[in-house]
Amino acid sequence: MQAKEQSHLVAALAAVPDPRRQCKNLRHPLVDVLVVGFCGVLCGCDDFVEIETFGRKKADFFRRFLELPEGIPSHDTFRRVFQAVCPQALQRCLIQWLRGVRQPAPPAEGEVVAIDGKTLRRTFDRARGLGALHLVSAWATANGLTLGQVAADAKSNEIAAIPQLIEVLDLKGCVVTIDAAGCQKGIAAQIVAKEADYVLALKGNQPTLCEQVSDYFLEQLEKGGPERKLRHHREVEEGHGRSETRETLVAPATEAMVASGAWPGLATVVLVIRRCVDHATGKSSDEVRYFISSLSAKVKRLAGAVRRHWGVENGLHWVLDVAFNEDRMRQRDRNGAENLALLNRLAVSLLRQDKTVKAGVKCKRKAAGWDDDYLLHLLFDSQ
Repeated sequence: MQAKEQSHLVAALAAVPDPRRQCKNLRHPLVDVLVVGFCGVLCGCDDFVEIETFGRKKADFFRRFLELPEGIPSHDTFRRVFQAVCPQALQRCLIQWLRGVRQPAPPAEGEVVAIDGKTLRRTFDRARGLGALHLVSAWATANGLTLGQVAADAKSNEIAAIPQLIEVLDLKGCVVTIDAAGCQKGIAAQIVAKEADYVLALKGNQPTLCEQVSDYFLEQLEKGGPERKLRHHREVEEGHGRSETRETLVAPATEAMVASGAWPGLATVVLVIRRCVDHATGKSSDEVRYFISSLSAKVKRLAGAVRRHWGVENGLHWVLDVAFNEDRMRQRDRNGAENLALLNRLAVSLLRQDKTVKAGVKCKRKAAGWDDDYLLHLLFDSQ
């Protein structure tokens, strides 16, 4: 790469509004701070002190495409800038860049977009009376791509955060999956208005509907012949010393459920019975879950959507805790914590999508810090 060659990443982050007061003694351009910070997170840095050290060790590398008129900023500068930058503006610019590099179009037709929340456990601030920051993320399960995030003050506020997240997403043709916290009539209506379908977990927060669905399945299971409206799909998986069997039953929503109009687009109800058996101990555990959906009664598709929803747990949240130490993040400032969490999620997207290194996310993260060519590939090369 030629010296000071403009890159798409630099161009994207140059569009982020600078929150600092513009004056003559402003030593570091905002884009320099943001690019070094993002690269630091991508390469294994967990806090601002590590980002500063990483930047100083890689100063010659960064001068290939950044100005750095006063060298690498201090960790205090990184901290102040990431606490001041608007999280929504940073997210908008970075996700637009990520789509341009790794995904030229919105999620594909029929793709499952899982929406789920995660609490950053150590970001509480007792002195200010603030609990741990809770983030609701949208995850394209097939591509392993972060589509956006919205912060909530507490897990109980997911209901308010989910509509904000859906509002900014392009979901046309997708299947949106949400756990029981998002099983709300307004959220279902919003998804349908986005020309998407939904699969929503159903629990006691909707007691009337949950009881209706439970009784309906009991009635159907007792019936036989043409009166029985159930469609069935069975999956068995073996691995890690245990076996898991999932029985998925799908039935069309009753006329009473549909006629009320309370749940826009409601077409089917789903029952999933999951049994896990530990081969070492012989112990088994059973789980029964209900869902409502706007999809037609294609049992394999619905079973796949329910299964893929857990991709946000296994493919994103688990990786953030194991490979990024996110549960140990002690950033107290809300903007700072939200911005670092965004960088973590985008880094997971880049690393999971890359196929040039045959290793896990944790190893790829280290490889990006060790190998400049690999880091350049992650940042600037398309798949």
